[in-house]
Amino acid sequence: MWPDRRITELFGIEHPILLAPMAGPSTAELGIAVSEAGGLGAFACAMSTPEQVRTAMSVMRQRTSKPINLNFFTHIPPVPDAAREARWKARLGPYYAELGVDPEKPVPSADRAPFGEATCRIVEEFKPEVVSFHFGLPEDRLLQRVRAAGARIIASATTAREARWLAERGCDAIIAQGAEAGGHRGMFLTDDVASQAGTFALVPQVVDAVEVPVIAAGGIADGRGIAAAFALGASAVQVGTAYLFCPEARMSELHRNALRSARDDDTALTNIFSGRPARGILNRVMRELGPMSGDAPAFPLAGGALAPLRAAAEAKGSGDFTSLWSGQSASLCHEMPAAQLTQELVREALDRLKAIGG
Repeated sequence: MWPDRRITELFGIEHPILLAPMAGPSTAELGIAVSEAGGLGAFACAMSTPEQVRTAMSVMRQRTSKPINLNFFTHIPPVPDAAREARWKARLGPYYAELGVDPEKPVPSADRAPFGEATCRIVEEFKPEVVSFHFGLPEDRLLQRVRAAGARIIASATTAREARWLAERGCDAIIAQGAEAGGHRGMFLTDDVASQAGTFALVPQVVDAVEVPVIAAGGIADGRGIAAAFALGASAVQVGTAYLFCPEARMSELHRNALRSARDDDTALTNIFSGRPARGILNRVMRELGPMSGDAPAFPLAGGALAPLRAAAEAKGSGDFTSLWSGQSASLCHEMPAAQLTQELVREALDRLKAIGG
């Protein structure tokens, strides 16, 4: 049915549609639904403890025999910079006063541990069919253990140079993440977010740069986008924002309502919620402080000082300080169960591809 079956054969799946692993909204139920519908389900581990990852993987293994993708961040933990963090908290001071939050209370930890020994042992224990990485790759000794566990290894690239770097280190496929994508940029050889290419400029250049299959990601929310990605040489697509509309995703009502009303020009790249550029729906704090701010501490520390403001605002029904991650195609999305969405994407894409092929 599909014009390029390299990804479906590589991963052992029916359809070349990957659930984007989205830290926070990710649930075992969402991953199971996509896998059972013939795509590649995923669980994002970046905001979970090893125990939570083990629990999620246990549930997924019990409820589906289909392939699963576990996703991990591979950032370098930042060196603490007390002066920078103090400047950031001072910048947020007027908001603390406005919301009645005590600025003297210690801020919550915003730490996100990169892939390491504990999570590598979980991969060895559960042997997921696919392991994906964001922000590059882990050190070679860990990467070799993942490969020895039988997993196919994929990772995100935001430039053709990053794609070549990943392919040279043995990635089985490359995710070409365009500027339209929601959430964090996967960039790791550059930090120049202003020059990031869009998905449909990036995909053919990555296809030309590497011999392994390419997975298109960013702004793809319906069959038209999937067909276009295949026309440009992609072997599969990774879909994120569309799955945020599914009931299986862990989403606050504030976030769901923001997604329901988002349009093509309602998102922006921002570093103020975590310290790394990520695309989200514009809100008050993004407009007033950025959306990009040189005062924000290094990833992931920026989120600590914002956490009390987010909690206080959300208690009043406001998303002014909430990271409302979304890609640029939210207005193309519809609310439905994840299995149904996967089936709809398949049907729409195959109809489009058939029409193109005559």
